[in-house]
Amino acid sequence: MTIRDRFTGPLAGACPQFGEGRTAELLANPADCLPLPPAIDRRAWAADALPDDTVRDLRGRAEAELATPWPVPLAHSYARYFRDGDRTGYEQIVFARQQRLTRAAVLAAATLDPVWIDEVADGVTLLCEQSSWCWPAHDDTRRVHGAVVPTVTDPFLDLGAGEVAAQLAWLDHLLGDQLDAHVPGVRARIRHEVERRVFAPFATRRDWHWLGLDGDVHNWSAWIHGNVLVAALRLVDDAARRAHLVDLVVEGLDRYIASLPPDGAVDEGYAYWWNGACRALEALDVLAHATRDTLGDAVPDAVRGIAALRQTIAFPHRVHLGGAWYLNHADSPARSPANQPWHALHRAARLAGDRDAQAHAAAHRRAGTPVAHEDQGLGRLLRALTDPHWLAAVPGSPPLPRDAWFDSTQVLLARAAAGSTAGLTLAVKGGHNGEHHNHNDVGSMVVALGGVPVLVDAGRPTYTAQTFGPDRYRIWTMRSGWHNVPRIRGSEQAHGRRYAAREATVTVDDTRSGLALDLTDAYPRGDVRHWRRDAWLDRATGRVTVRDSWQLDPAPNAEPTVVHLLAAGTVRVGQADAEVDAMEGAGTVRLAWEPAHVPATMTAIELDDPLLREVWGDRLTRIEFDVSALEPAGTLAVTVEEQR
Repeated sequence: MTIRDRFTGPLAGACPQFGEGRTAELLANPADCLPLPPAIDRRAWAADALPDDTVRDLRGRAEAELATPWPVPLAHSYARYFRDGDRTGYEQIVFARQQRLTRAAVLAAATLDPVWIDEVADGVTLLCEQSSWCWPAHDDTRRVHGAVVPTVTDPFLDLGAGEVAAQLAWLDHLLGDQLDAHVPGVRARIRHEVERRVFAPFATRRDWHWLGLDGDVHNWSAWIHGNVLVAALRLVDDAARRAHLVDLVVEGLDRYIASLPPDGAVDEGYAYWWNGACRALEALDVLAHATRDTLGDAVPDAVRGIAALRQTIAFPHRVHLGGAWYLNHADSPARSPANQPWHALHRAARLAGDRDAQAHAAAHRRAGTPVAHEDQGLGRLLRALTDPHWLAAVPGSPPLPRDAWFDSTQVLLARAAAGSTAGLTLAVKGGHNGEHHNHNDVGSMVVALGGVPVLVDAGRPTYTAQTFGPDRYRIWTMRSGWHNVPRIRGSEQAHGRRYAAREATVTVDDTRSGLALDLTDAYPRGDVRHWRRDAWLDRATGRVTVRDSWQLDPAPNAEPTVVHLLAAGTVRVGQADAEVDAMEGAGTVRLAWEPAHVPATMTAIELDDPLLREVWGDRLTRIEFDVSALEPAGTLAVTVEEQR
């Protein structure tokens, strides 16, 4: 890569030293590159220096499995993805193996007990002997080689391979001296396997889709580049080789940062922020540490100076509904898992000086509970355990801004008052149907009561081969027919970027916040003259109103036109109104509509997928307003208000 060929984005502008042949001299030596102390620093790793609740939690699980066989990923489990579409069976086995190793690594650092060092050596060796670090859903082994098991001579560099490489690098940094003393040879094996499975494919192939060279940059880019950075900084001793790998990583991170919109929105949704924008921020934090003696604050200054990075740190709290609930779109779930790496957000917020984002992260720091969890990965767990600011964080109230508008994705969130979940919160989405992890949901909306979603977006079920294949939009949760949008004369929305909202107009003031859209182009029909949707929160009354108005070409024998609302909780539909008892005892909302004679029915869908059941319970209910009698031109206004 020459200077002329290098992609230059905002990071290159802020830190031009990379890619100019100077990178080798910018980097600290491998022993000092990663931002945490190794286990030989007993001030950091002695038992009284670590949070008791976290170590006790890890020890309980680690000791229970110490005398048991390690999880073994089998060939038929890998092949299942290609045979019947199941990907979770194999993934859960390799995740369990990596998490066991992570627990053992922390206990080895905390105790220096040879029993735990042996457990670490066993786990490392098993990973090094594993046929593939790639997850089968990502492997091109069948397409390229006609195989349904890994092709070990042609490793695929994906999220899974990057995660293992980084885990081994963090482990080598943490326990290198102990491994050399107790099991010499293991560290050489680590370097051999990471070189052939990760570094060589990364450096020699430039056709990886996640590089974004075709302009389609998504969360894989930040995630994999961040993990390759950690591995290269620690595991490569040759200065020129190391510098070349880091230059490629910096270019990849720059391309990802350049793809972030100025408002910091993530079109993949809240859940993907943690493994996209957050991964980029963590990588920059590592890079800042590795160059602090030569670049000083250049990398931190870049984080503060690049608007998209600064704004994306605010994204999680700006889409917060309340409690564990977040505005979800694309494949994100509405309920956040408890084990998010809040410390990573806390660290990024401190760097950017964003007090609201810092408060949002700190609100999840609960006394007497673990500071992090092994399912976040070894690197994230180690950073949490050794971050004094996170350990000392005092939980308070989340910021809950009154309004959030993301122009890049045409998403609006509005609540009655800042700092409170009381009453109704409205979120409306425009955008297009070609987004990453897209659902056909142009014009859809969410209404929450007391921070708990009542009119909802279902999210996504367990991933299978169908999820990202040609039959994706046969999955009911991805279809517009199960989002809060109309079905026009039997037609649902189509997928693709050209199926989009137009004429988006946002209103945000002290009395009313709302979004008006024309949904016409989201539907593959030629007989829709217009379909306008206006959804707003009236702060004086506390009511949400969703008004649809349309004009269609006359068609006497057309299929029915129906407006859908998907509800969570207990639903009762009458002739003139409907009620929904929200989950978690949040209260009840009443729906009324005008014209009142429009018939409303409901269809319950029983949830059999574990991910959906974990969020919503046994069922969701679709309320259906048949407006066919109002054609070819009509208006339906639905109001939602809290029943006090």
